[in-house]
Amino acid sequence: MTLLRMSIRTALRALRRNKLRSSLTMLGIVIGVAAVIAMVSIGQGANAVVREQISSLGTDLLMVIPGATTASGARSGWGGASTLTVGDGQAIARDASAVDEVAWMRRQVVQVVSGDRNWSTVAQGVPPSYPLVRDWPLTSGSFFSERDEETAQRVAVLGRSVVENLFGVGVDPVGETIRIRDVPFRVVGVLAGKGQTAFGQDQDDVVMMPFSTAERRVLGAKLVGNVDLIFARAASSDSIPEAIEQITRIVRERHRTQPGEESDFTVRSLNDMAEAQQTTTRVLSLLLLLVASISLLVGGIGIMNILLVSVTERTREIGIRMAVGARERHILVQFLVEAVALALAGGIVGVVLGALVAFAVSRVAGWPVLLSPAAIVGSVVFSALVGTFFGFYPARRAARLDPIAALRYE
Repeated sequence: MTLLRMSIRTALRALRRNKLRSSLTMLGIVIGVAAVIAMVSIGQGANAVVREQISSLGTDLLMVIPGATTASGARSGWGGASTLTVGDGQAIARDASAVDEVAWMRRQVVQVVSGDRNWSTVAQGVPPSYPLVRDWPLTSGSFFSERDEETAQRVAVLGRSVVENLFGVGVDPVGETIRIRDVPFRVVGVLAGKGQTAFGQDQDDVVMMPFSTAERRVLGAKLVGNVDLIFARAASSDSIPEAIEQITRIVRERHRTQPGEESDFTVRSLNDMAEAQQTTTRVLSLLLLLVASISLLVGGIGIMNILLVSVTERTREIGIRMAVGARERHILVQFLVEAVALALAGGIVGVVLGALVAFAVSRVAGWPVLLSPAAIVGSVVFSALVGTFFGFYPARRAARLDPIAALRYE
């Protein structure tokens, strides 16, 4: 312990004598560690945002998307044709045991008017089960009922963005009347805010009305009963594969799709979409971490070079220490301590700098800051290992100097 304590004191004294050089030597380690901390924090924050956006679409949500069809040799993509109907949704709700709730939707961009204000938004015709499927609560009022759906009542539920643009922030519009394509609607509820999707679409910019009302009075339809999208909520996360299989079988049977023939619809799980986005984020983070690791290695090489120069400059000092009784291990430990001290100091400064960068990026991007304790500890430990690895050769070279030749060195 006495040897280590004396070596640390001597090493720190030597580093303080050349503060500027020591600071520049740490720069590579600082940049490398800062990059590691910032990239890990930003990557975890981005993953959290993706998970939050996917969960805002609905828990265990499945989407049945219409398309693709071929007409006169021209093939349309997914969603390019109206191949789904209300009957398909009702059959899924009735026959798919792995599905809890089903809803369908028909949508169109419309102009909504309230008094002297107007707003262009998306009108959606949906059944009363829609908020259950999408896990979308209301902040005031209530959703329309089965009775409203059966009698095609002119009632509407507004998203938060529509409320703010038509009535103002903090106003409760329940009971007010709005006009959609010159058809008066009574506002019966306001949806809770869901924010933007991963693609930047504002989910709160929407007006919902009974499907029958939308089809008969507002949006119209070339074919009665056609829908743009069917939503299904699986009974649990574990039952998603079974639910997809059941939905596919039911809709294929209803569409009389022959074995081996391609389906004119597709079933997508939001969990798969979330995993794909998170995989992309992880790959990008790993690439950035690789670049940051290269910076750490460059910093280690810088430490080794500076220590080699220091050995040359302090050759006579090393010779005097050996002449008064210092042994090889004393010199070796001193220079190793100098290397590790430089690397550790650079690692600590890099952690602070990386955290500041992560906070700055999160403030600009609106992401949460998720500092990883494992990344912080790992970066500091790796910095110490880099200092030990790259400091060993200069330390060994200093320890093996010939005392007589060192004393004669000018």
